Amino acid sequence: MTEENMFKAIENQAKEGVDFMTLHCGINKDLVEKLQHAKRTMGIVSRGGTFLASWILHNDAENPLYENYDYILEIAYEYDITLSLGDGLRPGCLEDAIDISQIQELVNLGTVVKRGQDASVQTMVEGPGHVPMNQIVSNVEIQKTICYGAPFYVLGPIVTDIAPGYDHVNSDIGGAIAAQSGANFLCYVTPAEHLSIPNLEDVKECVIASKIAVQAADVAKV
Repeated sequence: MTEENMFKAIENQAKEGVDFMTLHCGINKDLVEKLQHAKRTMGIVSRGGTFLASWILHNDAENPLYENYDYILEIAYEYDITLSLGDGLRPGCLEDAIDISQIQELVNLGTVVKRGQDASVQTMVEGPGHVPMNQIVSNVEIQKTICYGAPFYVLGPIVTDIAPGYDHVNSDIGGAIAAQSGANFLCYVTPAEHLSIPNLEDVKECVIASKIAVQAADVAKV
C-alpha cells in the first residue's frame, strides 16, 4: 500500500459523498518506535492504528496522514467532511489506561485539531478505550484541554476487562460517566465487541443501552 493509495481512497470517498471520516493522524514514526520499548500490556488494539504502525515499520517512513495533514485538510474543506481523529493508541486494557503512549498521541491530535480549526474544518477526537471509572473524568478533562475543546467521541469507555459478551453494559457505564463529564458523542459498543460480528439484535440492544446512558447523563447535567 502506497501513500498515493491512501490519499486516493480518501479523495474518492469524498467525491462519492462520504461526509464523516475516521483518520489516524496522531500516530507518527516517533511514537511507534517508542512503543516498541514501552511496557504496554496490550500493545496496539486499534485496527487502523495497527495497520498504520505496521506500515511505518515496514517502510521505515513517517505516517502519511500525519506528515501530509494539510492535504487532508484541503480535501476535507473542499468536500465539507468532518474529520474524526482516531485514537490509534487507545488502551486495550485497564493496565494501559492513560499511559504515556496514549497521552503522547493525544498531544499530537491536539496539534492537528488546532490546524483543522484554523482551516475551518470540523474535527472531533476519538477515545479513550479501556479506562477505570475513577479515571474517566480526568481523561475527558485532559482531552478537552489538550485538544482545544474539540468534541470528544467516546467508545465506551470500557470500565472492566472481564465482561466479553456484555460490552454494551460495560461501555455504557463508562459512557454515562464520560457524557456527564463533558464527552459529546457516545459511540455504541455491541455485546459482540470482543467476540464476533454483531447481528441486528446486538445493534438494537446496544443502541437502547447507549440512549439510556445519554439520558442518565443529561438528567445529571440539568
